[in-house]
Amino acid sequence: MSELLYGSTRGGERKVTASQAILKGLADDGGLFVPERIPALPLSMGELSRLSYQETAYAVMKEFLTDFTEEELKSCIARAYDDKFDVKEIAPVREADGAYYLELFHGATIAFKDMALSILPHLMVTAAKKNRVSNEIVILTATSGDTGKAALAGFADVPGTKIIVFYPRDGVSPIQKRQMVTQKGENTLVVGIHGNFDDAQSGVKAMFGDRALEKELAEKGFQLSSANSINIGRLVPQIVYYAYAYGQLLKSGAISDGEEINVTVPTGNFGNILAAYYAKRAGVPIGKLICASNENKVLFDFFRTGIYDRNREFILTSSPSMDILISSNLERLIYQIAGCDSETDAALMKELSETGRYQITPAMEAALGDFYGGYASEAETAAEISRLYEKTGYVIDPHTAVASHVYRAYRAQTGDTRKTVIASTASPYKFTRSVMKAIDPKYDEMEDFSLIDVLSALSGTAVPAAIEEIRSAPVRHKGQCEIGEMENVVKAFLKI
Repeated sequence: MSELLYGSTRGGERKVTASQAILKGLADDGGLFVPERIPALPLSMGELSRLSYQETAYAVMKEFLTDFTEEELKSCIARAYDDKFDVKEIAPVREADGAYYLELFHGATIAFKDMALSILPHLMVTAAKKNRVSNEIVILTATSGDTGKAALAGFADVPGTKIIVFYPRDGVSPIQKRQMVTQKGENTLVVGIHGNFDDAQSGVKAMFGDRALEKELAEKGFQLSSANSINIGRLVPQIVYYAYAYGQLLKSGAISDGEEINVTVPTGNFGNILAAYYAKRAGVPIGKLICASNENKVLFDFFRTGIYDRNREFILTSSPSMDILISSNLERLIYQIAGCDSETDAALMKELSETGRYQITPAMEAALGDFYGGYASEAETAAEISRLYEKTGYVIDPHTAVASHVYRAYRAQTGDTRKTVIASTASPYKFTRSVMKAIDPKYDEMEDFSLIDVLSALSGTAVPAAIEEIRSAPVRHKGQCEIGEMENVVKAFLKI
């Protein structure tokens, strides 16, 4: 098998190996690492249906991470997908009201970010050894709520690493915030910024692009890397669960071999649906990729008009992990639909940086035929949680409800009746107030941890360990800062 190398979407980076791309996180020219080709999966769908999650992970990831040995990759997978997950299937598929909900929230922090962030620390430590890196790796991450806790849980007390997470102080759910600020680990730091997620993400990206800071850190024995979905080591593990979901549907008899399915993904930063696109390109029989947005519908407008425009009001919603106006991973798709033309991509990203908007060409628009964009208002999101519960007893979180609403609207509008997998990205226990209020407004009068017990009784599910452990956990991270102070916070933590 020939080695698969990675280049930058903006063309200014020499080709690097998968392990080098994982270590760097972001290319030196500010672009994102992309594989020089999308490899085809080496298995038939029938063979895929007979594999465990761990076996599927190896079958998929070995095609993308070609400089990892079989022993290295299988070791990373075994350590990632173990009893941290509360079900043997790791990512079970549940049928409810004619759709198939791919439950991606059975990991340590009860959100889909666990699926990739359980393995990223192992990939990164292995990559550091492979490349003889002696510097301590500093994971620098912005979060809209879920990435932060999942990354913290993954990297806590991992030798040779430190992790710093910035989150919007007033832009995450109470449970999300408590999960982060109670995080243990001597190598962890959590800081609330006075701004929104896009501010946090822009501040982190600016530090990655600061060559003077890079030199200063290197002199002190540190190098930055990312746990955000801009890191290819986050994206590749996400491809796995779409292949696995197809195999599970085939195994259960819900679909026939080769039958196309649609996939609906609630997304803000575009990484989760991009992974589904890569899965489709790799050979998983996926028809339409349905991109579901909340009221911050910058992606919906992009698919409708071909214009990406972040110059709009930022809205705080009940699905905060999607409260994003700068969808970083969309750049990888832009590169793809531009015919892998890095000059076009770089020009559009420059325009976005300078004006907050760009418009793609008609030819690029035509290449978006695999995608459909939809969105759900706050009222529609709450109504979908209530509707599905009343009809089936199945309880979903607000992000999943956005996707569920958009799926039903797409089906009504188009008449497309293909079986559909809906990415269920977080446990309802992570957003108990929004979920319980949607089911019955009377619950809004109760405090958060009382609501958890009511949700457990109502849904017939056990309270996840991730929730139980934060009920009485002490707050360890109380730091806050202005947007312009983020670099100083990093230096202070590293004692520079």
